[in-house]
Amino acid sequence: MLFIIGDSTVKNGSAQQWGWGSFLADHFDSTQIKIENHAIGGRSSRTFITEGRWERILAVLKPGDYVLIQFGHNDGGALDDTSRARGSIKGIGDESKEIYNPIRKQQEVVYTYGAYLRKYVTDAKAKGAIPIICSPVPRDNWKEGKVNRANNDYGKWAKEVAVATGTFFIDLNNNIADKYDAMGAEKVKPLFIGDHTHTSKEGAKLNATTVAESLKQIII
Repeated sequence: MLFIIGDSTVKNGSAQQWGWGSFLADHFDSTQIKIENHAIGGRSSRTFITEGRWERILAVLKPGDYVLIQFGHNDGGALDDTSRARGSIKGIGDESKEIYNPIRKQQEVVYTYGAYLRKYVTDAKAKGAIPIICSPVPRDNWKEGKVNRANNDYGKWAKEVAVATGTFFIDLNNNIADKYDAMGAEKVKPLFIGDHTHTSKEGAKLNATTVAESLKQIII
């Protein structure tokens, strides 16, 4: 069994926007491995845990299962704003901050992006499962003919956590950005819909192919 956890770039509830997790199973033999996409739009590495979603997966996680993890797009927000309250502290350190969460209406200790990733890894390994960290897929943002990469923040931090914990890592940010650069901005534009973050069906399929290319080296 392979469980996917993440945000709207992995599973989208819109009729026109799609996440790559919806097409990953197309690349694998369903008699050999079953894939469940538990990603949900709007969630960060923090809120996927605080809403109890991770606990529900842990309850059924078995030795030998895989957990594919991609967060970061929603982690940059405020820690305690009244509309989302989903941000995590930047970086991979051990810092924490106690806040009043206006959404959950209770006190909450918020940790770093890296700390939440480490929790997924530690919890999965404790169950005998195999975690795989992905850097966030790139947005449709360009500078001087090249797509912007997250090599100074969430992409970098995801890799650092993977290295520090001895966890498999798929560098989606750079692997997909390489493809975008080769295509050029005009050809990449139709791969997004509505904004610079959410992919169309074709964009999600390209991302799913990129995930599968690396994943097959890990699970086969």
